[in-house]
Amino acid sequence: MKKYAEYKDSGIEWIGDIPIHWNLIRLKYLCKSKLMYGANESADFEDPSQPRYIRITDFGDDGKLKDETFKSLPYEKAESYLLEDGDVLFARSGATVGKTFQFKNYNGLACFAGYLIKASPNEEMMLSDFIYFYTKSRVYENWKNSIFNQATIQNIGADKYNDLLISLPSIQEQRSIATYLNDKTSQIDTLIEKKRQMIELLKEERTAIINQAVTKGINPDAEMKDSGIEWLGEVPKHWDVKKIKHVSTKIGSGITPKGGADVYQTSGIPLLRSQNVHFTGLKLEDVAYITQEIHDSMSNSEVFDGDVLLNITGASIGRCYYAKKIILPANVNQHVCIIRPNGYIITEYLYLVLSSFLGQFQIEHCQTGANREGLNFEQLKNFTIPLPPIFEQKKIIGNTYAHLNKIDKTIALTEKEISLIEEYQTVLINEAVTGKIDIRE
Repeated sequence: MKKYAEYKDSGIEWIGDIPIHWNLIRLKYLCKSKLMYGANESADFEDPSQPRYIRITDFGDDGKLKDETFKSLPYEKAESYLLEDGDVLFARSGATVGKTFQFKNYNGLACFAGYLIKASPNEEMMLSDFIYFYTKSRVYENWKNSIFNQATIQNIGADKYNDLLISLPSIQEQRSIATYLNDKTSQIDTLIEKKRQMIELLKEERTAIINQAVTKGINPDAEMKDSGIEWLGEVPKHWDVKKIKHVSTKIGSGITPKGGADVYQTSGIPLLRSQNVHFTGLKLEDVAYITQEIHDSMSNSEVFDGDVLLNITGASIGRCYYAKKIILPANVNQHVCIIRPNGYIITEYLYLVLSSFLGQFQIEHCQTGANREGLNFEQLKNFTIPLPPIFEQKKIIGNTYAHLNKIDKTIALTEKEISLIEEYQTVLINEAVTGKIDIRE
């Protein structure tokens, strides 16, 4: 895309050159009122007739408010914190510090919580759309990092947001840039959503293939029998139906090392946590490490080659995979359960059963009442396993993995495409809001 005819040095390293007719202006001079902290009230109500109480947890990745997290605040408490169309909210602390939300085209009243800061753009000087896109740019990310480098905690208060420098063209040019980016990001978001839908369909196909294999086998002509379990139905006549406790020598989880995260190392013995266990493999990009001494003190939860690892708590409950020699020695914390197969079942077959509809149904069925987000070992020991002979397990594994490998490669490729598209979107926004490209007609 074309560039502007002439540039000048902004004087700010992470902004670089800007068009000669643009200016750098601090956020506090571009708002019609002072930056404002939200209400320090607990989120106790869900009354749709009262103003919505917007918190950081309500910010969706799509730039919209999540329906499932709705909370309200009585009008008398919300009145001083009501939002106007075009207001931009900034998160001021925690893991989401710096994240923003644009309050726009909302049907009804809304207010905002204390961990958020409200900026009300003076639209005679700065458009709400422009500043919102600015907060999605690399320039903004670089500014945030510069703030963190000066502090020991990740916290950005109103005093720091006040001094955020904005590279600013005229209102007319801001409008052109905002229109251009709204159009382009809408197209990009639609493309990304289609690819994510495709991934979900592939994952459903993956699970269906596994479920067919571990409940019906790979011989369509096999004689069937009633399993005696209503939700399992018929299985091949020569198969057994066993409980996990009868096909394993160990069912148990680890513990958090004494000292918690403070004892984690950058190298040593991998401590596998729930974020490392996925249906398509063990992901070690953010694995924690412990010392040999700590590992030895946790000998009861040492991982062996062929162990099936199952997440038993939290949002990732049910995710599972198995350990291979290449990652050993290793250990697990209390959120990951080790299931060690005996001679009646092959590791890969047990993994397929647990990741199938059959396995996931039993996990979901156990999540009731006080045990809503956790599995205990007694429940797990009594999970039902359709069990073919070992020679047939091997055939099922070979046949199923041939299909799964193709699906997994397609999923991985699509995820990479999404990552590249998102990177392109970030670059495009950054180039537009800092004047590196000229989108004027």
